[in-house]
Amino acid sequence: MALAGMLLLQLLLWWPPTTAISISSSSSVPMVKPHCKGKCGNVTVPYPFGLDDDPISCYREGFKLNCSTTLDPPQLYIGNIEVLEISLLPAQLRVLNYIGYDCYNSTDNDYHFPSINVSARPFTFSDTGNRFTVIGCDNYARITGLNGRNFTSGCSMICNDQQSGFINGSCSGIGCCQTSIPKGFKSFKLFINSYNNHTDVLVFNPCAYAFLVDSEWYNFSVSDLWGYMDFYNRNRQNVPMVLDWAIENYTCANVSRSDPSYACRSNSQCFNSPNGRGYLCNCSLGYQGNPYLDDGCQDVDECADPAKNECKAPLAICTNMPGGYNCSCPDGMDGDGRKSGSGCTARPKKQSAVMQVALGIGSGILFLLIGASWIYWGFQKRRLHKLREKFFRQNGGLLLKQQLSSRDVSMETAKIFTAEELEKATNNYDVNRILGRGGYGTVYKGILPDNRLVAIKKSKIIDESQIEQFINEVIILSQINHRNVVKLLGCCLETEVPLLVYEFVTNGTLFQHIHNEENKPSLPWENRLSIAAQTASALAYLHSAASPPIIHRDIKSTNILLDDNYEAKVSDFGASRLVPLNQTQFTTLVQGTMGYLDPEYFHTSQLTEKSDVYSFGVVLVELLTGMQALSFDRPEQERNLAMHFVTLMKEDKVNEILEDQVMNECSRDQLKEVTMLAKRCLKLNGEERPTMKEVAIELEGLRRSDKHPWVEHNSEEVENLLGGTSDFHSSNAIGFDSLKNNVVLPLDGGR
Repeated sequence: MALAGMLLLQLLLWWPPTTAISISSSSSVPMVKPHCKGKCGNVTVPYPFGLDDDPISCYREGFKLNCSTTLDPPQLYIGNIEVLEISLLPAQLRVLNYIGYDCYNSTDNDYHFPSINVSARPFTFSDTGNRFTVIGCDNYARITGLNGRNFTSGCSMICNDQQSGFINGSCSGIGCCQTSIPKGFKSFKLFINSYNNHTDVLVFNPCAYAFLVDSEWYNFSVSDLWGYMDFYNRNRQNVPMVLDWAIENYTCANVSRSDPSYACRSNSQCFNSPNGRGYLCNCSLGYQGNPYLDDGCQDVDECADPAKNECKAPLAICTNMPGGYNCSCPDGMDGDGRKSGSGCTARPKKQSAVMQVALGIGSGILFLLIGASWIYWGFQKRRLHKLREKFFRQNGGLLLKQQLSSRDVSMETAKIFTAEELEKATNNYDVNRILGRGGYGTVYKGILPDNRLVAIKKSKIIDESQIEQFINEVIILSQINHRNVVKLLGCCLETEVPLLVYEFVTNGTLFQHIHNEENKPSLPWENRLSIAAQTASALAYLHSAASPPIIHRDIKSTNILLDDNYEAKVSDFGASRLVPLNQTQFTTLVQGTMGYLDPEYFHTSQLTEKSDVYSFGVVLVELLTGMQALSFDRPEQERNLAMHFVTLMKEDKVNEILEDQVMNECSRDQLKEVTMLAKRCLKLNGEERPTMKEVAIELEGLRRSDKHPWVEHNSEEVENLLGGTSDFHSSNAIGFDSLKNNVVLPLDGGR
């Protein structure tokens, strides 16, 4: 049935403004009269337009608009036509127009043929900015003038099926047609007719639509033909349309400039409206602003913007003048100063004796400054070189070279880097290259000239009394050859605090993967077991095969790095200790990370290899539970993960904290063996804990059984695989199978 009456336009502004009708003026130039609002919601309302609640002096006759403040944001209307935007030049308004439709279903017909009349206003429907547009497949439509202004324009379309050659973006007669309207019309009505009540196209095109629309806005889409009133509803019943406006009843030829109602004010010019009705105003050349206001056109300072003037920089002088500017040349130069003219050239003249003397003195001073700068630069370079030599000797560089030579160690095995090499590798220690910060220093990502990625540790302090020990440790660590220990590539001794260079491991820390930091993927049980076995193998190597043996002393999930294949790399030897020869007892300052720290070591200060075993046990529990070693977010009795785990093991309730993924992927027997191994590693009495070699053998056996459950393992074979010796040999040191009761000294290495 027919839709009665005109619909109020929807309130949501969603069409983007076009450059062609935007108000172009400086924000400092007034656009409205004093004490007038000039704004309704998001729409700027420049004079001669004004709002209905402003004084009558705020707008010209016929230009009063209504601002509906009951809406949020407020909306601007001409009667019941919503205004989207107002432009002074071109003189146009962008408004919302009604969509006409003619829709059919199997039993009924629904239609709406809107009409609009702006005869009482100084507005016309823009013939250049609009197109009468029809969408449909069984229709002809027309637009007709009202109130004696007769005109009729329209188009028709017939398309039999969905394969009729529709083209998105093309409105040339198949599914969509457009036609122009005459100039200067103020009212119209739409009509839509169907040839066959859409009977043949009802399946895909039940509706036809007709509307006068901004020609820059509408772009035909085949989907506009589909669905019952879909296009109408999708566009909220309206489309944007352009109105031209003008100061009507006069032209520039017959309007009196002395008439108080003459619209063009100071520094402006009159020109006839292109739509044939009335006249318009524009600021004179060299001025900008609102030509309909007294003093609304203000002088443009062309000299402030080189693009707006012809003066040839940098010699020419630009002087701003009302409505223009002037180019001139400075004293002693000739020309008009313009880019398109002669510019500015110096007048030829003889130099005076005073000028020659001044030039000579100036040249001498300049030479002295350059010479002094060169001498200062050379002095600073020599000073920096001497300072680096001092640091190199102070940090044991000569001793390191001597040790490398006497031990016949390859320079590639323990490379001594220069300070310049590492500055270049880290882009002068750019903060964006920082990989992490710890108690012992900062680690940077570096790129060597051969494009190798490295991790460079910049330590905070070093004990000068232990330089010899530090050099010995650098040589030893650089020769550790185990696939699951981060390799020390070399060092730099030319800085106040030595820098250590390690291989770069690409896939973050075990902590990030277990606790899902940085959106790391959750680790399958097979990877977790493999990482545990590899870490145990590395620690067993450090305890039993390295010469001299090494106690790591800070094993935790953040110090276990993973490569792209999820192979573990033990890192961060900042708290580690070397075991010197022929020592039977030791006491050392307690050091480590809470949650991983061996309770026996904490209470007695007696450090043994079993302290690493305890810390490894905590990591093993992390792998089983996915929980952090220490968390104050948990209840007090559960804050320490190791203690909580041991308690649940005693109560036979350990399944309560095991991670679901581990429970689902791990067999019951294997899970029992791993949890029992973790429990043994966490014994309070270090004597009751297994050695790392025993742990490594047991985990490697479990890992192999996980892959090949039918294989019976030869423990001796597994032990041989894990217990391979280092490639480093020394006549002054021997290996240890147990580090118990041995003195340890600080190892100030880094990651």
